[in-house]
Amino acid sequence: MSAGASLPPALPPVRRVVTANDAGGRSFIREDGESPAVHTVAGRPGFRSANIWRTIDSPTPIDAEDTITEHEGVQPPPLGTVFRIIDFPPRPEDPEERRRQASASLNTLFADAHHEARHDKPGMHVTASIDYAIVLSGTITAIMDDGETDLHSGDVLIQRGTNHGWENRTRAMARVAFILIDGRPE
Repeated sequence: MSAGASLPPALPPVRRVVTANDAGGRSFIREDGESPAVHTVAGRPGFRSANIWRTIDSPTPIDAEDTITEHEGVQPPPLGTVFRIIDFPPRPEDPEERRRQASASLNTLFADAHHEARHDKPGMHVTASIDYAIVLSGTITAIMDDGETDLHSGDVLIQRGTNHGWENRTRAMARVAFILIDGRPE
């Protein structure tokens, strides 16, 4: 996408529906609406990260309160998980603008991920987690130090503490759900 090109239309907000049990043990819909933890990055137009839910230990109490608004960074809490959905705009055509935008999102929202801003592939980073990446719409390219692959709607990637990056090389928005589970390097 060239510097003067307009972005494709934004995807609709992610609807988050949370269930619960009442005092009598009957289930009900407790919340229904947009996540209270949606983040954008001024330096990366069109990029949107919606943190949906997190757990703070394992096993986690099934009736634990919602703490997603307290979450910072990319990493899940120790012994916990974080579930987020990210909308990826098309990458800029200019390589330096691509690098600036990738660094903007990592430095602004995901500073706890280990990343080298001058890596030959912009946006490469490492987390100490097992990540399930589920493509909900569009196409996203998963980039490794050695190799890459295009993922399409319905595809799933299991990322296991590897150096990786993401690029949307199409002209349409891409939406990916990520479930990060705290891990430990061997």
